[in-house]
Amino acid sequence: MLSRGDLTDNEWTVLKPLLPTSNGRCGRWRDHRQVINGIIHRLGTGCQWRQLPARFGPWQTIHKRHMLWSADGTWERLLQHAQAVADAGGGIDWNIKIDSTSIRAHQHTAGAPTKPPARASKRGTHRPAQLHEALGRSRGGFTTKIHLSADGKCRPLSLLITPGQRADCTQFEAVMDKIRVPRLDLGRPRRLPDSVSADRAYSNSPIRTYLRRRGIRHTIPEKSDTKSARLRRGSHGGRPPGFDATRYKARNTVERAINKIKQFRGVATRYDKRGYIYLGTVTATALLIWLRS
Repeated sequence: MLSRGDLTDNEWTVLKPLLPTSNGRCGRWRDHRQVINGIIHRLGTGCQWRQLPARFGPWQTIHKRHMLWSADGTWERLLQHAQAVADAGGGIDWNIKIDSTSIRAHQHTAGAPTKPPARASKRGTHRPAQLHEALGRSRGGFTTKIHLSADGKCRPLSLLITPGQRADCTQFEAVMDKIRVPRLDLGRPRRLPDSVSADRAYSNSPIRTYLRRRGIRHTIPEKSDTKSARLRRGSHGGRPPGFDATRYKARNTVERAINKIKQFRGVATRYDKRGYIYLGTVTATALLIWLRS
């Protein structure tokens, strides 16, 4: 089982050089290590912020730090650095898999402001709060869906969240475009995997065209109705897409990556009201998985 305890000395050594030393307003930050340990405790237990043990310091400080780092991309930068360290040592299996999982939203996630974010208003786009907060209706109520790609060692490479009713195939390109593993030395970040595996939910022509244009091998089974339509057309139906059954058996790595993420109760049930904060929660969890893999 994945450890949900405090940061070890080795893990802190990786993160410490990347953390800000001043908040720009009130001098120096409170001890980052103590605050991050408080965030880890909340990720693992799913408790309310005000119920954090006193040993982590004021809960308001921990909550605000997590909100800020979720908003300014600090969690994402830390995750990319952990991936870069692994890639520099040849520790990433670039035969990736893509899938999604639905997350039940707690009743406390309701009540976010109905007014769109300021930047969206300036662009003239007006969307319901459920959309820009990644909350969607389903039979069970409000849900959020996590779309992710995982390497061959069950670790998330890219993440995004959408309302729970959003179809998997609509987010395929967005998940692929978020893969960005920097180089520790000079060079462009790596963005293209060696191969991609996905289930039938991603079996359509636009996705296959997207992968073919980028020269990425893929293993995606053909849908039964698509196969029937192709066979009915005879020679005009074209050739069946290539499918490697042996490589497809390894698709369970993304399912195991999802299981690792859901070991953290703060992720398995969404308690965060704002969408960007919940995405930061999921990203911080992915960071721990990389640090402890």
